[in-house]
Amino acid sequence: MKGYLVLLLLVSLHASAQTSYSGCIDKYPIELVTHIFSDGDARAIYAYTNYDEPIVINGTLKQKQLVLYEKDSAGKNKATLTFINFDAKNVLLEGVWKDLRSDKQFKITLTKTFDIDYGESVGWANREIIQSESLKDRYFKLIISKEKGDFYAKVTGMKIMEKKTDKLIQQINFECQLWGLDNVSVGDYNFDGIGDFSVFEQSYAGPNTSSLYFLYNPKTRKYFNSGFSGTSLSFDKDKKRIYEHNQCCAGNSHMNAEYKVVKNKMVLVKKVCLEYDEKLQDFKRVKCN
Repeated sequence: MKGYLVLLLLVSLHASAQTSYSGCIDKYPIELVTHIFSDGDARAIYAYTNYDEPIVINGTLKQKQLVLYEKDSAGKNKATLTFINFDAKNVLLEGVWKDLRSDKQFKITLTKTFDIDYGESVGWANREIIQSESLKDRYFKLIISKEKGDFYAKVTGMKIMEKKTDKLIQQINFECQLWGLDNVSVGDYNFDGIGDFSVFEQSYAGPNTSSLYFLYNPKTRKYFNSGFSGTSLSFDKDKKRIYEHNQCCAGNSHMNAEYKVVKNKMVLVKKVCLEYDEKLQDFKRVKCN
């Protein structure tokens, strides 16, 4: 893919599949993946593969016109990608990239390469989607597979790629729920000053979620599964603390925990559990299970 402009759009229209395309913007080869929501809300990513820096672009689909906006560092629109008569079922997709400051335009010409389709009757393996989050010199591609008999596809692994060269640095296999553009997040999860990454694992009842957390080992120059576990974890780099929040029973029960990191392990500092008391009309502290 060296020298290619990689454009990735994740679009779901009603129950339609996410779709990957390849082609060109002007003379620059690109790849594209689409997913538009039923209300016309569109989410997207594109990245020049000379740099492999994913750029998030969002927009709308209205009356078969898909318009996606690229923003500058101040959050202002600086370019558009427009597709007239957009139809996710079409094999060919044509549009225009336009610089809003100079009015310079380039033609976009794409051909469908695959669908991440749904339904129990279809099965396929090892399709790849770039992610919106990246590290300074590395970017990520989800590996997605679907077995016959399963209605939805799932994440079966991750490729960690070197920016500018597209060199495969590491491949890690695991199973997670597919979350499209945003399966991957980056951060410093063990507070050692080195960038790590996490993969969205699963959503549960209410707002509860879980993720897999991968830490970087400077000696091996590889990432490893930290084993960090918990519900809806958040990381405070200033206090060097991990916080967990779990709620259930329509918000009537809450658990909050605080952890520190010791030798790349989560160590519990404190835990507080609250339950709503109808008589008090307020939450009261209870013993944690």
